[in-house]
Amino acid sequence: MVEGRVQRVELEALLRTEARIWLRPLGLLEGAAAEAAIAAGWALRLAGGGIAFTSVEVLARLSDGAVAAAVASLPQLRVWTRRLDPGAAAEIMHGLERLSAGRPAWAGLSLDRPLLMGVVNVTPDSFSDGGKFLDSERAIAQGRALAAAGADILDIGGESTRPGAAPIAVEEEVRRIEPVVSALAASGHIVSIDTRRATVMAAALDGGARIVNDVSALAGDAASLATVAHRGAAVALMHMQGEPRTMQESPRYTLASLDVAAALDARLAACAAAGIPRERIVVDPGLGFGKAVEHNLEILARLALFHGLGCGVMVGVSRKSMIARVTGAEVADRLPGSLAGALHALRQGVQILRVHDVAETRQAVTLWQAISAGG
Repeated sequence: MVEGRVQRVELEALLRTEARIWLRPLGLLEGAAAEAAIAAGWALRLAGGGIAFTSVEVLARLSDGAVAAAVASLPQLRVWTRRLDPGAAAEIMHGLERLSAGRPAWAGLSLDRPLLMGVVNVTPDSFSDGGKFLDSERAIAQGRALAAAGADILDIGGESTRPGAAPIAVEEEVRRIEPVVSALAASGHIVSIDTRRATVMAAALDGGARIVNDVSALAGDAASLATVAHRGAAVALMHMQGEPRTMQESPRYTLASLDVAAALDARLAACAAAGIPRERIVVDPGLGFGKAVEHNLEILARLALFHGLGCGVMVGVSRKSMIARVTGAEVADRLPGSLAGALHALRQGVQILRVHDVAETRQAVTLWQAISAGG
């Protein structure tokens, strides 16, 4: 089991290790309980939102590669932090600040409320819709329908990145997405381009897209970092182990959530070096991209860890094969599992949900918000 790869140790020993410390928020509260705990000083706001956390799981990768962990309340953590040398103490406090700080607007959208990114696949072979919107007019109509149903962002993709998918010619990818992006952007919608290629990014940005959503976290094309930096685009960095054709061939992790967070942290550093500031970035752990079902489930369990990267978090559970692995549901029957994953992500403070079923997800989100406020 994944949890078997975590060694439980005493907090004092863990805090004194020379390894980097990661903090995963625990003891999550909502509504009036969250506000009361924050006011009393024994909880912190999670990513500046309406959820509070009262404790943390402290994680570190040891010199032998194993992951050690301890759990502490925030008052306990503060007491032990005061006993550390100034450098180690500053690292812990910086980690808490990153977890609790509010997130700036992204692509002109406030992250103070849950955002829905609606998926429009202009492809013949995507796993979720099988070419239903390959025709540009149908794709444009679908985008407008998703926006009317409550999508804040329309994510347009011209190349399937499902497991086993082969790459297509860049010219074909541009041909598929250009009319769709241009029409939807001209209608006033916020458009995202789902691509790994700088040429496609540039074409979509020329057509009015505001966001680049890259499954390779801007590592799949040597020109991607410069393209996003120079255009001033917002970007979603997704983690993928390997590439679509081979990513599901025996993916391996020590602890998937921590491994993925560290990989995304490295990509954030690459973005900073290229001139892309953190406030223009959200991260996505990439469920299903080079991950077995047990990796996906462990990442979902520790989603709050990703707030420690200091930017917004996006998650796509919608219609993923992991739902079938757990429940046996075929693609057409995965809405209940998709909604369960979406609501779990919201309770972990995730700001953006990438979904296919926008109307249903919007209803679930709206009710979740009302229940949270009612407490």
